Amino acid sequence: MSEEEEAVAEAEEIIRCQRIFLNHLDTFAGSNIGKYLASCVVGASLDEIPEEEEEEDEGRSVVEISPTKPKEGIYQVVGTLSKEESKKPDFALEAYTTHSREELLARLLECDVIIYNITEDAKQVEEATWAATALNAEAKQFEKQKVFILLSTIMTWARSKPLDPEDPEIPFTEEDYRRRKPHPNFMDHINAEKTIMKLGKTTKSKFSTYVVASGVQYGGEERILHYFFKLSWLGDTPAIPIFGDGRNFVPTIHILDLAAVLQNVADHKPRTHYLIAVDESIQTLGELVRCISRNVGPGKILKIPKENAFLNKDLTQAHLDELLVNLRMEAVFLKENFNIKWVALSGVVENIDQIVNEYKQSRGLLPVKICILGPPGVGKTSIAEKLCKHYKVHHIKIKDVIAKAIENLEKIVAPKEVPETEAAEEEEEEEEEGEEEGDNVEEAQELLDAIKENMEQNAGRLDDNYVIRFMKEMLMSMPCKNQGYALDGFPKTYDLAKDLFNLEEEEEEEDARGKVQPYDKLIIPDHIVSLNASDDFLKDRIMNLPESVVAGTHYAQDRYLRALSLFRELNAEDETVLNYFDELEIHPQVIDVSKFEDVENRLITKEIIKTIGEPRNYGLTEEEKEELERKEAEERLAREAKEKADLEQKEAEERAQKLANWDDWNKRLEEVKRQEQELLEAQSIPLRNYLMKHVMPTLMQGLNQCCMVRPDDPVDFLAEYLFKHNPEFE
Repeated sequence: MSEEEEAVAEAEEIIRCQRIFLNHLDTFAGSNIGKYLASCVVGASLDEIPEEEEEEDEGRSVVEISPTKPKEGIYQVVGTLSKEESKKPDFALEAYTTHSREELLARLLECDVIIYNITEDAKQVEEATWAATALNAEAKQFEKQKVFILLSTIMTWARSKPLDPEDPEIPFTEEDYRRRKPHPNFMDHINAEKTIMKLGKTTKSKFSTYVVASGVQYGGEERILHYFFKLSWLGDTPAIPIFGDGRNFVPTIHILDLAAVLQNVADHKPRTHYLIAVDESIQTLGELVRCISRNVGPGKILKIPKENAFLNKDLTQAHLDELLVNLRMEAVFLKENFNIKWVALSGVVENIDQIVNEYKQSRGLLPVKICILGPPGVGKTSIAEKLCKHYKVHHIKIKDVIAKAIENLEKIVAPKEVPETEAAEEEEEEEEEGEEEGDNVEEAQELLDAIKENMEQNAGRLDDNYVIRFMKEMLMSMPCKNQGYALDGFPKTYDLAKDLFNLEEEEEEEDARGKVQPYDKLIIPDHIVSLNASDDFLKDRIMNLPESVVAGTHYAQDRYLRALSLFRELNAEDETVLNYFDELEIHPQVIDVSKFEDVENRLITKEIIKTIGEPRNYGLTEEEKEELERKEAEERLAREAKEKADLEQKEAEERAQKLANWDDWNKRLEEVKRQEQELLEAQSIPLRNYLMKHVMPTLMQGLNQCCMVRPDDPVDFLAEYLFKHNPEFE
């Protein structure tokens, strides 16, 4: 083989065997970056990305990132874990649980690219510095060049002075890295950056070092922004808090875009050794939180003082420092030299739909949408309440929806008191919302008047078109879109179901084609539960209800019979509600309530839960876990105390019973003895009479004579005496 062929073979072998080290593979950044790199072909970023392909890839989700894994040329990802109990990720070739620096160094020497992430755990700063120093000391023995990448944070720029005091909007770039000034809490980070940059200058051909300053990372299951996402998703607060005035600019980058930057650094080995990794967005903290609130939560924000933010248990000091940073940065080198298939080049606000979808998919926060149908009195409401409690979803009843809609309209049209003095910044931020609200007041007043008039004409009932409108608004509300719902007894007819769930667009065209009309996948239920029972069973159940429960409700005898008759009429035709869902391939779970001897419907609820599956939302918080454990402990102690008291009571009762039985036995024994004694005495009277008449006189004489004579053998003397003086013989 010629020297040229050997060189080519060696180059191919190098490409085939690229091994990349990444610390803490089980953290947010480690897992996402590791998964991305494990799907990348070595050197793939050296090829330019066609513009059409780049446009198509814009807006990819986390799940769609990993392509089919080729057999050769893929980065082999290895690394450490942040927790010993963590399992090796599927994308990693190896996960080290080293306990000594010597062993870790041996692992690092096996790798071609070493990435140390110090953005999540400040304790990794010292380890990263040691690793770079130890590798540099061994650099002369390297057969080929190794690349060391320190993934740092833009917080090492947090106190940098503006490039032009008269124009603070000029952004910082990579060329300004020597002028950077760190946040006081990130002094160790900038010292690590300086040390690693210096180490890479000693033996560039053998050991090359890079520093990548990352913006605030987002995407997937989220990291720092997760606090705002979770608070919005749970819907427990009317407004999402913003710390401070929210006007500070926060540089950000999607975690997959950051992974692509690291891939490009490993492939390109650029001459510039300090890089900034941020997207093109220039967004304030207020804009970020407001966007999250509108697309996941209540849509409102609330400014709170910075001092109060430090009392928050869900955010660490480092998290708050990053959220309160105020920097304008531009990643010039990335855009001009790297080939990146950007996931969110324009930032959070412009890509919020995709980011929200990633967040829900990564966290498994999928809504549970249930529709419970059945005749009146079958137990729909009680079962819906239990399902809502189990799945943490929202209970939707027609009356509540109408009442809530009217209440909201009255709030809109009600006159509002405007404070005499308002800060200029508040006016600017709420100007758009105020204009929209002002435009809606007149429309809300008209709708409210029409509703009241309609209810007066229909004896308190509301026409179906209004009910459908309010029901759609409820199902499209953020709480129902996030967690889901349990729809209680609605819709009641085929036409109502069509009006509620079908899409209005292209309706006529679809009818003309004879196809199933398109339906709104966002609001339509995933699970249909049809509860059923015979009329006799339902009538008996209602008759057995207490009068206090029945009085004034639709369970009153005359009203209930009419409602039951109407339900049977509506569900006797071919076009029923269940037929509508069957046409959409959403087949109901039919349950015969009469087969369950369960007044509280617990067994039926368990059957439904088996079919639907486990809840798909957040688990218990630490406080909720502690409260649950406390309640369980109290219940256990109460149960044990009750069992102990019951046991003691049982033992006492047994002792008392034994004593009572003992006394009764003794009394019976005495009575038996007395009766035996009387019987013996009664039986001995004839015998005594017989002895006194025939035996005792002669025997007494013989004894007296024996006592007088005192013979040597008294028994023989007495026998001889009795024989001689036997009255019969005389």
